[in-house]
Amino acid sequence: MIEQHLLVLNWKSHAYVPQVSCATGLLCLASSPWLSSAIPINIWPKPRFLSWPQHKAITLSPDFTITSPQHQYLSASVTRYHNLIRSDNYSPLITSSIKLIKGHTLSKLVVTVTDLFFPFTTDSPLFGHRGVLLDTSRNYYGVEDITRTIRAMSANKLNVFHWHITDSHSFPLVLPSEPSLAAKGSYGPVMVYTPADVSMIVQFGLEHGVRVLPEIDTPGHTGSWGEAYPEIVTCGNMFWLPAGKTWDERLASEPGTGQLNPLNPKTYEVVKNVIRDVAKLFPEPFFHGGGDEVIPGCWKTDPAITSFLSSGGTLSQLLEKYINSTLPYIVSQNRTAVYWEDVLLDAKIKVDSSVLPKGHTILQTWNNGNANTKRIVAAGYRVIVSSSEYYYLDCGHGGFLGNDSQYDQQGGGGSGGGSWCAPFKTWQSIYNYDITDGLVDEEERKMVLGGEVALWSEQADPTVLDSRLWPRASAFAESLWSGNRDERGVKRCGEALDRLNRWRYRMVKRGIGAEPIQPLWCLKNPGMCNAPVHGASEDL
Repeated sequence: MIEQHLLVLNWKSHAYVPQVSCATGLLCLASSPWLSSAIPINIWPKPRFLSWPQHKAITLSPDFTITSPQHQYLSASVTRYHNLIRSDNYSPLITSSIKLIKGHTLSKLVVTVTDLFFPFTTDSPLFGHRGVLLDTSRNYYGVEDITRTIRAMSANKLNVFHWHITDSHSFPLVLPSEPSLAAKGSYGPVMVYTPADVSMIVQFGLEHGVRVLPEIDTPGHTGSWGEAYPEIVTCGNMFWLPAGKTWDERLASEPGTGQLNPLNPKTYEVVKNVIRDVAKLFPEPFFHGGGDEVIPGCWKTDPAITSFLSSGGTLSQLLEKYINSTLPYIVSQNRTAVYWEDVLLDAKIKVDSSVLPKGHTILQTWNNGNANTKRIVAAGYRVIVSSSEYYYLDCGHGGFLGNDSQYDQQGGGGSGGGSWCAPFKTWQSIYNYDITDGLVDEEERKMVLGGEVALWSEQADPTVLDSRLWPRASAFAESLWSGNRDERGVKRCGEALDRLNRWRYRMVKRGIGAEPIQPLWCLKNPGMCNAPVHGASEDL
């Protein structure tokens, strides 16, 4: 089955991706700027600028080849893609009728690229930043799990693997300048990522059109650093919500305490070593510095900090001191700093915008949906959208706290089933979310670089990785590549279902354990699983 196999190269967007599907042994011929929702082509994600007006296809020659310019990553991608075309024998569950052009075979596909950095392409994404965040601190994922995820991302035209490497729970990254951080802060010697591992993952990503963006979350979420350097971490290994304390007096927002001490000079010595090593390991223009959930109670456990506060200092001044001491160093490594929105928008601990130079800073939003996106772009910052209300893939699976009394209820499992961000984020909710909704000014809309779906790993590990990500991340991928509306401006979630269903089966065939979204019966009986139509808005 030659499906999803019209090669389109988009170097600028870091995506080397197949585009069109048709019947066994055929390559569809496509042209013109729009792909109508009525065209029965199994494409995921749907392109923005493609149509198939005459429903014609051509057989592939047994000697079919692809030629392209020689380039380290482009050439590897073309070779891999050519092998996929020749070996992918997927049989469609439902075949569409097409007209075969007899007497002709396609023997050669020539890729012409005049500028390897900004080539002309037949398709391009709505948003340049289309990512998946994976947390490898709370639970460990092997290198093969990460590369499998990157491979699936590439097939879905996602181009940024946001690697949340470290947190309070473990520090699995082996760094040449600070080897004790992983030696003492990881879950063990077999649960680390060596420089060789990182190099392989980065190389694999680039060959698949996927950037690897590292996140070293500081100054909060750093309890694991205290295993090697207890003197630079406040409230390390303390119970996260002491008995008799209110939520506002907590030491962390979940089990796993520890925050870097901005008043200790040793903190900056270690942090700068970490930044320098990470910048060398990851040839990525962005460095994610975290900055989320800095908890007042944790810093207040340190005598030097309490003395600073009693002398008139503030918690926000502590964060400002930390950012002022580390952000310039990130920039000195020729990196743009990315922080979670908290550094600017948190209600209790935040910095003034003057501390965050707009030319060197990007903010990532995770709270309050479009409202916080609006606040960030209104302040003049570029933004990456990861709204927990729509894009957190770990939500809705209950809580992980032991001895939680909220479950001791007849006829119910507690508020939200114990999950702070419940309910479960369905593929439909993800697909229909508009990340620039409410931004009426075109210049503000341009400040939205794109988005990321996030899989935090309190209750995820390699055994559920694929099913938690896919095909919900596929729904996200199409919405950011070509949007969630058809050429009439109408939401196309209903039309997308059958395509996504077929695409899910294809991913499974390729070794990605994507979860089902319907009984197979629905695909074999088109239209029979639709909701009753009561009005014009039923497709929403």
